[in-house]
Amino acid sequence: MAREEALGDGLSDQGHRCRQARGEAFVTYPFLRRAAVSLATGAALALASLSPSQAAAKIQRLVSPGGIEAWFVQDATVPLIAMEYSFAGGSAQDPRDKSGVANLVGDLLDEGSGDLDSKTFHERLDRRAIELSFSATRDTFRGSLRMLRDNKDEAFDLLRSALTSPHFDTADVERIRSQVISGLRRETTNPTSLASRKFLEVAFGDHPYGRQTNGTLDSVPTITVPDMKDYVGRVLAKDGLKIAVVGDVDPETLGKLLDHTFGALPAKANLTAVPDVEAAKPPQRAFVTLDVPQTVITFGGPGVKRNDPNFMAAYVVNHILGGGGLSSRLYREVREKRGLAYSVFESLLWMEHSAIFIGNTGTRADRASDTIDAIDKEVRRIAEEGPTQKELDEAKSYLKGSQMLALDTSSKLAQALLQYQQDKLPIDYIEKRNAIVDAVTLDDAKAAAKRLWGQGLLTVVVGRTPQAAAQPATPPATKSN
Repeated sequence: MAREEALGDGLSDQGHRCRQARGEAFVTYPFLRRAAVSLATGAALALASLSPSQAAAKIQRLVSPGGIEAWFVQDATVPLIAMEYSFAGGSAQDPRDKSGVANLVGDLLDEGSGDLDSKTFHERLDRRAIELSFSATRDTFRGSLRMLRDNKDEAFDLLRSALTSPHFDTADVERIRSQVISGLRRETTNPTSLASRKFLEVAFGDHPYGRQTNGTLDSVPTITVPDMKDYVGRVLAKDGLKIAVVGDVDPETLGKLLDHTFGALPAKANLTAVPDVEAAKPPQRAFVTLDVPQTVITFGGPGVKRNDPNFMAAYVVNHILGGGGLSSRLYREVREKRGLAYSVFESLLWMEHSAIFIGNTGTRADRASDTIDAIDKEVRRIAEEGPTQKELDEAKSYLKGSQMLALDTSSKLAQALLQYQQDKLPIDYIEKRNAIVDAVTLDDAKAAAKRLWGQGLLTVVVGRTPQAAAQPATPPATKSN
């Protein structure tokens, strides 16, 4: 099962809840097209609770006999194991004219491999209550594996087979391709999908980040089996592999399982260089005509990369503006005071080669202009004045406390540990994180607010009639690595 992410690698959980939590409590926008296991299986695999304080004391850097490294938390609370892993590359490695290759590969890796056809492969997953899935973000090709402790040998062996000898049989390829194309056709009448696509085009232009991970109606029909095999051969390699494991397994056994599963992969990937890119500078506005009752508004602009020294200040002040759910400024101004929309949120998104902030709301067509004006006004106000000390103190208190909930299961903890590795954070980051949040001063927060929102917004409106004249997009600035 593959899960495609509409916008990419690292959205914070500020103001928008979803089933996955990663890193700084990340979420994605998943579109689950196929279920690998039944709901009963999912219930059977409810994963074990583990607090961040417990996790911090138990995280170890494990190196297998074959040299494969993983961040590992051994926990025997319940007989379950959760593993998250990723390969550097992602959809940015799709050929220029064939976006959607990585996504289609993710859909097909579990459709038969080795000596197992698709039906038999899935029957073995279901029989042993094994959850196996793949997904493509812009920078990584990710995988997830969850199982009962007693089924670990079969689970890891099925994963090994999927990664090293996928079939890509014609019947399976065409069946999955038709599902992807069907989803893409639905997106042509979905205002949120159209707003997302247009925003990426405006923000990133012809850079790989400007393309949709799941491809287009033009590109997906042209993807061939050799394209997918080429992607697998170039991207799925040990030098770009990062792994996080949480569960009831001892280090020696895990090391052997990792060698068995990943040991036969190529030593080095053959990746196409992806240049750094700065998102297009605001203010800009674009309009997409669509005859639907509700107008969707997506807004954003250049953000702050994860390795920036001022990242945490930006993270905290973003929570105040639009990430704090019912407590955020945008929610109060747009929903509570004016009743313009049911919800409004805004999040940070950071990737390997760029960073943006992005928000979304929906309203009646005749109120879209008022909604945009309310958002613009509040963004300008926080950029000019910054937050208050009270807002800063409350945001820091929430963000420190919410970390407990963000890492409250083995699955969430494994996802977070993988994201920490991708973000090049230290293995003891969980222990240090609250002190980093506490260290953000009011001056830091004001400076971050001005940096993020001082130039205004890139705004995309999708609906029946334009609420403002569309402005031509200025191409983003691309920098060489």
